[in-house]
Amino acid sequence: MHGKATQPGTAQSAGFGPNGPRIVVIGSGVSGILAGVKLRERGWRDFVILEKAGALGGTWRDNVYPGVACDVPAHVYVYSFAPNPAWKTRYAKGPEIWQYYHDVAARSGVLDHIEYGKDVTNARFDGARWTVTTGDGSSYEADVVIAAAGRLRDPKLPQIPGMDSFAGPSFHTARWDKSVSLAGKRVCLIGAGSSGVQVLSAIAGEVAHITQFQRTPQWVMPVQDAPVPWWERLKYRLLPRTVHETYRKMLDFSNERGALAFESKEARAERDKMCSDALLRIRDPELRARLTPDYDVGCKRLVMSETWFEQVQRPNVSIVSEAIERIEPEGVRTTDGTLHACDILIYATGFDAHAYIRPMKLTGEDGVTLDALWEDLPLTYRSVSIPHMPNFFVLNGPSSPGGSASIVGIVETQWGYVAQLLEQVAAQGVTIAPREDRAREWLAEVRERAGKSVWATGGCQSWYLDKTGTPAYDAVSLPQLQSSLAAPKMDDFEVRAIPAR
Repeated sequence: MHGKATQPGTAQSAGFGPNGPRIVVIGSGVSGILAGVKLRERGWRDFVILEKAGALGGTWRDNVYPGVACDVPAHVYVYSFAPNPAWKTRYAKGPEIWQYYHDVAARSGVLDHIEYGKDVTNARFDGARWTVTTGDGSSYEADVVIAAAGRLRDPKLPQIPGMDSFAGPSFHTARWDKSVSLAGKRVCLIGAGSSGVQVLSAIAGEVAHITQFQRTPQWVMPVQDAPVPWWERLKYRLLPRTVHETYRKMLDFSNERGALAFESKEARAERDKMCSDALLRIRDPELRARLTPDYDVGCKRLVMSETWFEQVQRPNVSIVSEAIERIEPEGVRTTDGTLHACDILIYATGFDAHAYIRPMKLTGEDGVTLDALWEDLPLTYRSVSIPHMPNFFVLNGPSSPGGSASIVGIVETQWGYVAQLLEQVAAQGVTIAPREDRAREWLAEVRERAGKSVWATGGCQSWYLDKTGTPAYDAVSLPQLQSSLAAPKMDDFEVRAIPAR
């Protein structure tokens, strides 16, 4: 049935106590912490956050490589309800970001709800509620499941012959080996996206030589990562209203730029000129030519850096555009026959951004599995709910807006939408799942919008694209997303009474 549920589906008959429905949250990164904070604000205490690692933090726990930083201005990369007066630079560094989210979780009482070492492997719906199991054999019963696993969590390694033959240390940037000293070593760095640019910029001055292998050049936006003066940080701390005003102004600016990126030719032309002009800093014409992309700015995720333009021109830095043929014990051999010898091999090759909540096995009503439902494309309704998966919600799920926007504003907006559905679950004692026909209609709308964006028309291949070559991200700005998620249209959902316990 659509819309409102009928008796006997009441909160009392469903067995909800004063602490609300039983809720399992999967993941303790930015989205999982947000869910925990908001559940506690609502007064719901009967929830657990399952984290597969030994600490919270998601992306900012896993990525500890030299130079790791956020490419979104720091005062925007925060929860709207928890501005941070202590940012030291305009673009915050990884350890500082991790500390911010840990502190929010600690202040909000969320730490008490996290269980570590719990890798969720399976979730099954029995017609009334969910059973969630983890790799260590633990089992959790839940009225509601919230998947907050994130997108950039599973490192993606290239398929290159001989990878296991390399004689020295080798690792992905998201699995950085802190025991390995880089000083005076020869380094091979495979990958030239954001992580590759950050690593090269950070270590070029200490290594004997670094060779970076780029499959395609990247557009790099020069950004001024200026320190935040001590007196300004003091002002933010003593006058909290000023940091809120700074956050709002920067958010408004980011929202405006996000909208203009899709709608204004003038704004895109200004951004394009900044990136192309920045390449003139590369003095060697031959190197500049190899570093100049042949696709539109924004087609791939825009790389933000001010220091890279100088570091890449150091005499101990080599940029290799030839394709890699294989890995050998002594280094990397390219298709032109050259062996690029090195002592340490680093993969800056990104993540499997299309895995979403998989490889977890999900079985919903009437035995419908996620694998079957997503055989062609990840099907959701407005990125936050999945047909045939009652009371199962996703933050930062498939088709969420992407690009270079702050994910924090996106997941806050999605949470506001999910929270309204949770209120109905709790008040009426019901299960809620989107109608499959409405989910497919919505996904078609998203794909049509995305197909007109620069991600699709810009002339490049990127991790934004799904297996069909269509961008897997909705091409809307944050204000547009906020408008579309202002309130659920309940006729788009199947609402059923929960059988009494």
